[in-house]
Amino acid sequence: MRTPALVILGTAALFGFGCASKEEPAKQAVASAEAALNEVKPEAAKFAPEQLQTAEADLAMLKRDFSNEKYKTVLLQAQDVNKEVGTLKEIVVAKQTQVAAATREWEELSEEVPKLVDAIQGRVNNLSGARRETAKADLAEMKSLWAEANAAFKAGNATEAADKGREVQMKAKDVSEQLGMSPA
Repeated sequence: MRTPALVILGTAALFGFGCASKEEPAKQAVASAEAALNEVKPEAAKFAPEQLQTAEADLAMLKRDFSNEKYKTVLLQAQDVNKEVGTLKEIVVAKQTQVAAATREWEELSEEVPKLVDAIQGRVNNLSGARRETAKADLAEMKSLWAEANAAFKAGNATEAADKGREVQMKAKDVSEQLGMSPA
């Protein structure tokens, strides 16, 4: 009778040891995933909020599995969470690069476009008749769009500002050609 009891006790001890041996690696996996996510979190909130929300939910699930002592599951899922965080970092870097490029473009446009618009304004002031009215309408449209571009840049949206600025630049060049102005 003692043999079955010893087998059961031994099996339970091995099972307990097996779980305990995975507890520390699982704990480290959760801590590592959380640290990686916290590192990218501020920028991800700004540039990739949807992907951040997904990663946070997956990390919460990982923590829940850990607290439920599902260490094997945690170890497997931690790899996926770490990959997800890596992808999140890549998205953030890509968006930061895009914003930096848009900011540089905006700076160039903000030098060039006001000069074009001012030159067109001077030319429109010297026109008469229907040609003047058409040019005035085009000029008003450019000024309005330029104001929107400025507002977008001040609001922190360099990409939208550069897009609108580029649109004003193209319109200004078209109107300049229509008015017979020499290229700047």
